[in-house]
Amino acid sequence: MHSVKESAVRDSPAVPQARPQPRRGHGNAHRTHPMWFLAPAFLILLVFFFVPTLFNFIYAFTDWSSFKSAIRPVGLANFQDLISDGTLLRALRITVVYAVLVAIFQNVFGFVLAVLLERDTLVNRVARVFFLIPVLMSALAVGYIFQALLKPDGSMNRLLGLVLAHHVDYPWLGDTTWTIVTVSVIHAWKWMGLSMLIYLAGLKTIPAEITEAARIDGASRWRMFWSVRFPFLAPAVTFNVSTALLGSMNGFDIVQATTGGGPARTTEILNIFIFRTFGQGLFAQATTMSLVLFLVVALMAFPVIAILRKREEIL
Repeated sequence: MHSVKESAVRDSPAVPQARPQPRRGHGNAHRTHPMWFLAPAFLILLVFFFVPTLFNFIYAFTDWSSFKSAIRPVGLANFQDLISDGTLLRALRITVVYAVLVAIFQNVFGFVLAVLLERDTLVNRVARVFFLIPVLMSALAVGYIFQALLKPDGSMNRLLGLVLAHHVDYPWLGDTTWTIVTVSVIHAWKWMGLSMLIYLAGLKTIPAEITEAARIDGASRWRMFWSVRFPFLAPAVTFNVSTALLGSMNGFDIVQATTGGGPARTTEILNIFIFRTFGQGLFAQATTMSLVLFLVVALMAFPVIAILRKREEIL
């Protein structure tokens, strides 16, 4: 009888049951937060990033070259020489123009593709895959392909000749005025699939309730897109503009494969100039230029990101 009563009292919902306490081991913190797992990553960063960056700062103030066995400090002489002859400033100007053009073209192409391919149809899904293929391709391969296409006797001029019904032999990569634009379009074409993907992700995360409310209020499709949906893409715009600017500021392979810095050095961005200077054995001057590029990228990145972040808060 007592056992029956005790079981009834124990099973009664009115009587709180004692919950088993989880076993607390002394090694839980180490198992859930294995900080020593980060050691290989930090070691790789130390060897391949921090140490080279440190030596980059050091060798920029020396006379290191292939013509001398000893390395001596020279202070700011390398900076003064590069600024005095105007070569560094010209390469910097071309690099900034190239980066701005790439950022504009890449984001315009990616945004238009994202809007056109937003609906989840079979055709749109296949098209998205095709536009992502250039992102996976080697940049050098893309450059060499376009170099062959844009020759005066290449496929582009032949196609234009068929459309216009007369011979076309325009030097797409030989015009000192427009070649920088052509190369920027090639760079943007290669990476527009990534921008498209980011904008598509932004469009897919817009709450349906907001667009439905705008439709009920009588907003047109044009007004609903630019006044209601487009402000939600502010984080995507920040990411795409920042990555396009920083990536093109450090560009090298597409320009090297298409023009090599020509014609008449009108597409000689800073990395092309650094590559040539290293090839000449002037290691200290090339290191100085890479340090200048590092500082310029940092000075451009932080204000641009800050402005775009402020825009996100306003929108």
